Amino acid sequence: MPLDSTLRLLLLSALWGASFLFMRIVAPELGAFSTAFLRVLLGALGLIVILATIRVRWNFQGKGLTALLIGMINSGIPFAMFCIAAQYLPAGYSAIFNATTPLLGVMIGAGFFHEAMTRDRLIGVSLGLIGVAVLVQTGPVAMDHQLLIGALACLIAAGCYGLAGFLVRRWVTQRGGLDSRLLAVGSQIGATLLLTPLMLLEAGSRPTLAAWWNADIWWAMLALGLACTSLAYLLYFRLLQDLGPVKPLTVTMLVPPFGVLWGALFLGEQVTSAHVSGGLLIALALWVILFKAPHPLLR
Repeated sequence: MPLDSTLRLLLLSALWGASFLFMRIVAPELGAFSTAFLRVLLGALGLIVILATIRVRWNFQGKGLTALLIGMINSGIPFAMFCIAAQYLPAGYSAIFNATTPLLGVMIGAGFFHEAMTRDRLIGVSLGLIGVAVLVQTGPVAMDHQLLIGALACLIAAGCYGLAGFLVRRWVTQRGGLDSRLLAVGSQIGATLLLTPLMLLEAGSRPTLAAWWNADIWWAMLALGLACTSLAYLLYFRLLQDLGPVKPLTVTMLVPPFGVLWGALFLGEQVTSAHVSGGLLIALALWVILFKAPHPLLR
């Protein structure tokens, strides 16, 4: 892999890992839906400014509504779910759960999109589920209803990411394609539309709005929206352009170490053997699914 692509991949991993840190800071103060709404709103605004600066032609080729719907599934729901999880789980936990996206994608593909279930994919899914179980049952967070709510929210988010990949292929790629930069900004606008009413309901029901005037919260929010969303999307799509669709998926294995690292450094989160063992099992599962040669098992 070229050095510049390697550096982009590491920066993208660090940014997406940091997103869990910033959600952990902001969501308990502003609320899950408000945090998710502001993230996609800032992400959309940042992308609009960038696309205007580099003079990208705004031609959605009749796929504008499709881009909005994909954004609701690929950004709106997942960001809200991860913000719900951030109210209960350490940042490192959520980052590790995020790595289950390819595992759930394999299951969704086999169940709903006629994708072949191969021996390696089945082994990978099994290893990944064991890794999740290890993290939940032996990690430093007490096994209670809050842990289960947070874990379920993360898995719903990862499932939405997995589903969105198939929808992009069916609705966009197979119908003539669309500039990935327009898909990125369109998706953030769609997510903003989805989350607006939820944000308004949540903001009106919270007993105090004092957190909205906290400068530290807004610095974290700006970093989450502009760096971890706008900039991260541009880095990811540049990697897709330079390396093709497979190699950038290694970011899925690099995000959890950064998520755990940032949580430990800036929030004092405990790092235990459960993080290591669960994370390694999930990383092994991803390697099996993404990079081993397929051996058909079921069709």
